[in-house]
Amino acid sequence: MTGRPALGSLIAVAVATAIAAPAADAQWTNRYPKLTGYSHHVYVEGYELPILNAGITYAAASPVDGTWIVAARGWLWRFDPASGAATRLTSGAGADSRPAWSPDGSRIAFTRDDGATLSVVVRDLATGAERVLERGFALDPAFSSDGNAVFYASGAAGDLDLWRFDLSSGERTRITTDRGLERRPVAHPDGRRLLYIAKRGGVDAVRVMSLDGGEEVTLASGNLWSQIDFALSPDGGTVAFTAPGADTWELRLASVDRRGATILLRSGPNARPLAPAFSSDGDALVFVEGDSAQRLHLHRIPAVGGTESRIDVVRWDWSAPTGRLVIRTRRSGSAAAIPARLTASTGDGHPLVPDAGQPWFDGQTGTVFFYSDGAAELVVPAGEVVVTAVRGLSTPPVTQRVRVAAGETRTVELELAQVWDARAANWYSGDHHFHLNYGGQYALTPPDLLPLMRGENLDVATPLIANLHNRFEEQAFWGWGTLPDELPAIRFGQEVRPHFLGHTALIGGDSLFWPWVWGPGYEVYGRDDRPNATSLEFGRRHGAMGVYVHPVSRREPFANDTTLGAIPVNLVADAVLGHLDALEVVCLWSDEIGTSELWHRLLNLGIPVAPTAGTDVMTDFYRTMAVGTTRAYVH
Repeated sequence: MTGRPALGSLIAVAVATAIAAPAADAQWTNRYPKLTGYSHHVYVEGYELPILNAGITYAAASPVDGTWIVAARGWLWRFDPASGAATRLTSGAGADSRPAWSPDGSRIAFTRDDGATLSVVVRDLATGAERVLERGFALDPAFSSDGNAVFYASGAAGDLDLWRFDLSSGERTRITTDRGLERRPVAHPDGRRLLYIAKRGGVDAVRVMSLDGGEEVTLASGNLWSQIDFALSPDGGTVAFTAPGADTWELRLASVDRRGATILLRSGPNARPLAPAFSSDGDALVFVEGDSAQRLHLHRIPAVGGTESRIDVVRWDWSAPTGRLVIRTRRSGSAAAIPARLTASTGDGHPLVPDAGQPWFDGQTGTVFFYSDGAAELVVPAGEVVVTAVRGLSTPPVTQRVRVAAGETRTVELELAQVWDARAANWYSGDHHFHLNYGGQYALTPPDLLPLMRGENLDVATPLIANLHNRFEEQAFWGWGTLPDELPAIRFGQEVRPHFLGHTALIGGDSLFWPWVWGPGYEVYGRDDRPNATSLEFGRRHGAMGVYVHPVSRREPFANDTTLGAIPVNLVADAVLGHLDALEVVCLWSDEIGTSELWHRLLNLGIPVAPTAGTDVMTDFYRTMAVGTTRAYVH
């Protein structure tokens, strides 16, 4: 591409920028009510909260007639696999998910998400009457074995605990008090035990608790089992649970009463089985999983193993008139279509998404967004629809309100005015710190980044391969990249994580550095005592740029001797000795003002350290901001 610098030049000298919150502390911390013990909610909200997709996200089998309640498009639907028809049950602005049946099949309990709070709701299926049991940070309801109470998880006491709500008296009783996260309670049929997910001190587990004496046993556990979930068989004898394998996720079986070995039921390359549930007779398991377009589908497998099949909805009955909306985006003054980031919602605020493609929830604005190559088509309830389009940081967002009549296909055209054409001025933008897959709900591949980059007008992306505690995934993507003279361009890097010394990134290069982790907190390399200079010098020898990432967490790191601890232990020495190439000035996890003060002091000492910027987005999360929201511009 004549006249354009090669990829190696694009990550050399930069000006970092970001869209930051207007508050004194620009770090994002939480969207939903704050849980104690978590300075950021990135993992709490990214791993534990419900997701939304055009396809089926959660399913629960009726204990009476074999039909299912499923969550899709943010509402609950009653689904009959025999006919393939799904009929919408709930409506309104909130996103409904994670349904659970009462033992007699007359009611369902579920989680309702309004974009800022989570509620536990019980719905009478005969009348449609709804009762909100708790609103705030409340989720994952399940009926007691006698149907007289509902168990759920709540942050009412500070962290996330299990609670019991008596449906007759309205009395709430706290069940767990341990520090950490406890959620997904499921009552055992014997009425004396409760199964749940516990996440404490980095160990994630499926546990069984006695409701009489509080004794507990662990059925399965591991470090950073981010998408751990389970289902209890109707007879209470077997648990199906999801657990990580080698670069994949597995569906396994365990006995509730005979603890020990587990049985592998389902695995596969890049598998992501989510939300397992038993059929009402216990003969089969269902789970949801995304396809290559990140649309989630319902899958069925015999409970003893065997041939897997996909259960498709052949007809969606919205219980209301619908139409279609085509959203087109173009640059101001041109008829040519351009890619964009879109949000769409009903007049009352319920998010709308296309039939295929991964949607995301932005924790800063509380909106669900997706990407378009210039034209997107959605099925929408008849009535008002609100649509917004934006492209990266250089076009102000444009919003239109339209009315779609029943049976109509309506087209809306959004014209984006570019206030600055960076590429025409020979400036290029890059997000130099994010992760393609990091324990989220999807199994993404590098080409999945290209629509995002085009929609954000982002020229260069350097996703970083990183560990999930003691798992070293995505090694197959090392060396993957687009041609260096084509834009958008992708080149993988590596995040090296010695917890005590500070995290670094090696961007580019021809070889991975080993070990990826060392120091306190790791079982095998916990007493490894190497400096960060080892990895930085390795990167230099192998053609990589060495960067300290999210380095300073305080606004004023030089205020006193105590605040100096906000600067990574090895950073100053590495900079003075010439090991450091760049400093990540802006990032989700750090304070850009405090990092800028450190950077300027290094420059004043005559140490040539370049600035970079990165979102640290986990792209496979549903709840995360857009790639390129933080970026570096390079001339």
